[in-house]
Amino acid sequence: MNMRPLGETSVSAIGLGAMPMSVHGHMPDEAQSIRTIHAALDAGVTLIDTADAYTPTSDQAGHNERLVAEALASWGGDTSRVLVATKGGHTRTPGDGWDVDGRPEYLVEACERSLKALGVEAIGLYQHHRPDPAVPYEETIGALRDLLDAGKIRMAGISNANPSQIRLAYQVLDGRLASVQNEYSPRFRTSEPEIDLCEELGVAFLPWSPLGGMSSAGQLGSKHAAFGRVAQARGVSPQQVCLAWELARSPVVIPIPGASRPETILDSVAATDLTLTPEELKSLD
Repeated sequence: MNMRPLGETSVSAIGLGAMPMSVHGHMPDEAQSIRTIHAALDAGVTLIDTADAYTPTSDQAGHNERLVAEALASWGGDTSRVLVATKGGHTRTPGDGWDVDGRPEYLVEACERSLKALGVEAIGLYQHHRPDPAVPYEETIGALRDLLDAGKIRMAGISNANPSQIRLAYQVLDGRLASVQNEYSPRFRTSEPEIDLCEELGVAFLPWSPLGGMSSAGQLGSKHAAFGRVAQARGVSPQQVCLAWELARSPVVIPIPGASRPETILDSVAATDLTLTPEELKSLD
């Protein structure tokens, strides 16, 4: 498995986004979810992304974090090199709704709950999930800085941030911003400026929904014909082509595709061995 830098460590070039195991309508059973995480770990994946808000219902905060913790505890391999990234600040509301809470005191409370859910003394990578328009951004990021200084988290990241917010977070964190997690895929390419800025600052960029979202990933090759053509010519899946395209975009890009079956994550991991030609990349761009 190829590796890429993320803050003070390095991780597999493809991570596992664990959201489909707890949020989407037809969730796999817990045993299948754990098999999927184990398959990712067996294949060399060393980055697992989750969040306290990845839950079936609003009253089960930390559901996905607890699932990840259980999978790590039951895996037979060495978990010391596995980086678990989680997020706080995006909340669930009754009726399958979503809200945001960027108050510093809330982020501290959320971090404490995530520590308990994951069963760790310090979170490897803790990310502010989504900006709260009611709270000055620098105040929210100041809470991340305090958690970092207190040793509650080892690395700090942000999500769903624009370039000005990335620069502000980098400043408030005294240059210790480790990652930015924004949406990026063939159907959503407007994060190009954020990728360029992350490369300039030496910050990892983690595309969420890198295959276009769970409802669209299976149709990637037909919805984006160029990816289907390259995949057919190479004898691989359009999803592999997509992830290889993202990896070629910048050395700071680390896609985190979601998966609910072992076969899915194994197909994604194979993208690290797929090198696209300049002509292929041009056709995809």
